[in-house]
Amino acid sequence: MTEKLYDVMNWADVEDVTYAETSDPKHILGAHVVPEGLLIQAFIPTAKDIEVKIQGDRVYQMELADEEGFYALLVPMKKKWEKELPKYSYIITYDNDTTTESEDPYSFASIYTEEDIKKYQAGIWYDIYNKMGAHPITIDGVKGVVFSVWAPNAERVSVVGDFNLWDGRRNMMQRLGNSGVFETFIPQLTPGTVYKYEIKCRHKEPFLKTDPYANAMEMRPNNASVVADLEKFTWTDKAWEDRKLSLKTSGIKEQPMSVYEVHLGSFARKQIMINEDGTEVTGSEFYNYRELAKKLASYVKKQGYTHVELMPIMEHPLDASWGYQVSGYYAPTSRYGTPEDFMFFVNHLHNEGIGVILDWVPAHFLRDTWGLAQFDGTGLYENPDPVLASHPHWGTLTFNYRKNEVSNFLIGSAMYWADKYHVDGLRMDAVASMLYLDYGRQGQGAPRNIYGGNENLDSVEFLKHLNSQFHKRFPGTLLIAEESTAWPNITSSVKDEGLGFDLKWNMGWMNDFLGYMETDPFFRKGSYNQLTFSMLYNYSEDFMLVFSHDEVVHGKRSLLGKMPGQTFEEKARNLRTAYGYFWTHPGKKLLFMGQDFGQYDEWSENQELEWNLLEYPVHKETQDFVKDLNAIYKTQPALWQLDYYPDGFEWINCSYSDLSMVMFIRKTDKPEETILVVTNFDNVAHPKFRVGVPFMCNAKALISTDDEKYGGFGMVKHTQIKAKRILWDDRDFAIDIDIPSMSTTIYQLTPCAEAAEKAPAKKAAEKKSTSKKSSKKEDTEEKMAAKKTAAADVEVVNLTDAKKPAAKRTTAGKSKSTTKTTAGKAKTDSKLTAKKPEASKASKQASGAARRRKG
Repeated sequence: MTEKLYDVMNWADVEDVTYAETSDPKHILGAHVVPEGLLIQAFIPTAKDIEVKIQGDRVYQMELADEEGFYALLVPMKKKWEKELPKYSYIITYDNDTTTESEDPYSFASIYTEEDIKKYQAGIWYDIYNKMGAHPITIDGVKGVVFSVWAPNAERVSVVGDFNLWDGRRNMMQRLGNSGVFETFIPQLTPGTVYKYEIKCRHKEPFLKTDPYANAMEMRPNNASVVADLEKFTWTDKAWEDRKLSLKTSGIKEQPMSVYEVHLGSFARKQIMINEDGTEVTGSEFYNYRELAKKLASYVKKQGYTHVELMPIMEHPLDASWGYQVSGYYAPTSRYGTPEDFMFFVNHLHNEGIGVILDWVPAHFLRDTWGLAQFDGTGLYENPDPVLASHPHWGTLTFNYRKNEVSNFLIGSAMYWADKYHVDGLRMDAVASMLYLDYGRQGQGAPRNIYGGNENLDSVEFLKHLNSQFHKRFPGTLLIAEESTAWPNITSSVKDEGLGFDLKWNMGWMNDFLGYMETDPFFRKGSYNQLTFSMLYNYSEDFMLVFSHDEVVHGKRSLLGKMPGQTFEEKARNLRTAYGYFWTHPGKKLLFMGQDFGQYDEWSENQELEWNLLEYPVHKETQDFVKDLNAIYKTQPALWQLDYYPDGFEWINCSYSDLSMVMFIRKTDKPEETILVVTNFDNVAHPKFRVGVPFMCNAKALISTDDEKYGGFGMVKHTQIKAKRILWDDRDFAIDIDIPSMSTTIYQLTPCAEAAEKAPAKKAAEKKSTSKKSSKKEDTEEKMAAKKTAAADVEVVNLTDAKKPAAKRTTAGKSKSTTKTTAGKAKTDSKLTAKKPEASKASKQASGAARRRKG
């Protein structure tokens, strides 16, 4: 080494580099103008010779300054370099005699702006995923990958991988001011490169971490991050995206939504492959996203669902967690393929007319040492309160929502899936555990906030921040809360002091209804309130009714297994009846896979659904019923258009506790779209049972769980039934229908003209005669009604003729009807004119200004 070069070099800086203890490598490495000329320094362990090729000049030989691999060169300064430093590259010969040429990683400017850092520190950099993490990029005509990560308490951060022998000395990252962000650009790296960050802290040995912002990761059990190019895929779902944007979430909530909840790894599964040494081929049991897209879309479309909801496809190490212990908040799991494969999945479903909702977990994260836990040697992402840092139910760690960079990490993740993958909704898991400080920690010493309450104020602020900003950027993408308590205003807008979700899972309805259905029909009359209670609070939130995966695991039995009955057929009748009520009750719908054909065994993430059961009639009939039910649901606006307005629902009768029956109507602004639902949860049939209707109409059964093609007895005839003018169920009209045992039947009510009465005779004598006959007929009918009243008091259980147990109302109704008829016949100069009836007086019009949109 020349004396001149020796004197120019700062040997303390050289030591920082060779010991890999610097967070400012650009201060030392690369090209720098010094009084003596242009100083170029490089640190490349295992290199035995390095030359510098300066563009527009010549090749210079570098000198070995330190045997660890530190090289330096001092070049006389040229005038043209005063304005802009020359571009150059290294020609490196390694100790294995291989030679490569590469640009200097430290010769490239940062991709971050001052504005980026300010927004990040304020927690409002919502598209942070475009820079943070690893991104293939071209800078100054040079292709490579730019890496960046937040680790404010690290002394040094390096990118390591096969490309640099996992040596943390080779690609040390540059700290960007006091932001805590480290960045570097590595030329010539390509998508598919496997990498991690090596982090060095005080008083600790260097350790490896995966990239929190990685767009892809290795197949488990490996856990390294993988460079991915998200810009290669060509989307063809513009029509779908435009419709979503035009409807916005408020409009989408007035559309049908029947969601099929799916675990991709067990919806369809391959036979696992075996290596020659007898070991299993990792991941060979899984179908690719592209294969799953076609299989799933075909089934979902055939069955008539509108959306799929995927249990978490964010990367996770443990199959048994079902994806709810996330390690990659920006990476679709590699079990099923690459990010581009998942883009194909979403795009294909959109083109088939199917929406895609993802489960997303902002409540907690895993403890694994290679993940977010103690990321930079400190609890960077964890809640700083030791009482709150650990989740009491799952042993995972909870986020520090108060820290802007942590909040930004999660908000960016939510927006990432909507932006890069066009998903149509995010269902946030375990929201209740976020909202309460004492969730799972009740008892003496339970944590409290500054006001003495148990509300987690940091979580509340985080959710409001996330939801309000998310809806500004993605107004057509749904945000759904899995929240199991009575926390108020979950689905009210942030402006109205709500949390700003679009929908909330109705866990209360699910628990009550399944409790009711699991009760033997003989004893259900004592649990009637479990059936009807939901309508007392139904409009407090915008609910989604769910039969989710949580209800068919861990000893809870499948939905078919929960049903009472001695045979599969009896259980299936209960299940079909439950589904009929479920699909017609106000609220959007979600059903877990396998339950639509009555899988009997509990769900397991390690087994494919028992598709072979469809060879048996009881399962095929259940599947066919759900298919036809979906078809009717989607074509009847009354079943979904006004889910969240009281105008869309009306009880006809919810007081038949002894009979275990309910009747209600679903409706829109148009009377001709009115739907009547009659559900009998008992094993007793009721022929010719009288039910009140809101107007004069013809009633026709659209579908019944008792239809023979679904395994029923065929008691319901799909013919028109004419209503009568008779006071019943507090309505002016009624129909007489056959109600099968254990059934739900859906009727279309079509308004029609009331039958015109014959004009009375003109002669006075005939008038008198008619009057006398009417009087006698009225007396006779009153006597007969009295007899029926007495009979009804004796015969309560098996009502076949009386049509209803309320005998007094029956008598009064018939008397009133008879009187009106007689009076009508006595009128000589008038003729009844048929009129198209209006909707029930009890119902409210739900159009225009009369509607109050919530949130």
